[in-house]
Amino acid sequence: MTIFSKIIAGDIPSYKIAESEKFFAFLDIFPIKKGHTLVIPKIEVDKIFDVPDEFLSELLVFAKPIARAIEKCFPCDRVNIITVGLEVPHAHVHLIPINRPQDMHFDNPKLKLSKEEFVKIQQQIIAEMEKAVSKW
Repeated sequence: MTIFSKIIAGDIPSYKIAESEKFFAFLDIFPIKKGHTLVIPKIEVDKIFDVPDEFLSELLVFAKPIARAIEKCFPCDRVNIITVGLEVPHAHVHLIPINRPQDMHFDNPKLKLSKEEFVKIQQQIIAEMEKAVSKW
């Protein structure tokens, strides 16, 4: 069982942003930018292109409102999606607010945020997503 499966199961705490039957999104605890979020399928598959097609296509649809909320919460030109996947053998994508390509380099220093800062970021993103839903 991967660390991500343990997060999904609630065995390891996380700053959850969103969850569906197939996917789970939570803040990266070693972020390179504020708002840096991981989106993972609930099935345990190592490589992103080994994820079944129906999950792979739905993953982007699940991530879209999260990315839009991140973009509204943190000053950035866009939210980029990147797949690295070397650190945990469980397919995942990173949603990272960026202003320049260098903002998404994983060799950049990681932010050191307090629990309170993580909770504030989590609440900001969730509130923005709820605002978008209430407009419908």
